[in-house]
Amino acid sequence: MSNPFLTKVFHFNAAHQYGHDDWSAEKNWEVFGPDSKVHGHNYTLEVMVTAAVNPETGFIVDLGELMVIVQKYVIDILDHSQFDKEVEWFKDKQPSTENLVKFIWDQIKPRLTHGALHRIRLHETPTIFTDYYG
Repeated sequence: MSNPFLTKVFHFNAAHQYGHDDWSAEKNWEVFGPDSKVHGHNYTLEVMVTAAVNPETGFIVDLGELMVIVQKYVIDILDHSQFDKEVEWFKDKQPSTENLVKFIWDQIKPRLTHGALHRIRLHETPTIFTDYYG
């Protein structure tokens, strides 16, 4: 019998800018287009966990614990930031959602004591999202 999956949704707003400092403005525009300028998104983050159901509580995870972890180690760091400039993890990486989900995974997984992190889904826009399974 498989375990259930539970998803908690969070929101944050952040800005970023694609590009390479050693490229000309023209080349950055050619490769990244308008995203070579600073711009922001209203992100929706889905954190999915799984585990066996605790027979005493009926839950698979302590949602209070999960909410504290995500707030402290993800939202408090990323919300209203330009994360490519303000978060050291992005020093040598493009601030794509593909990299952002990996950062978020690394922030949550080692701190979660109950349940297993199964998936991070990050919506950058209503029509674009990235999934990461670790």
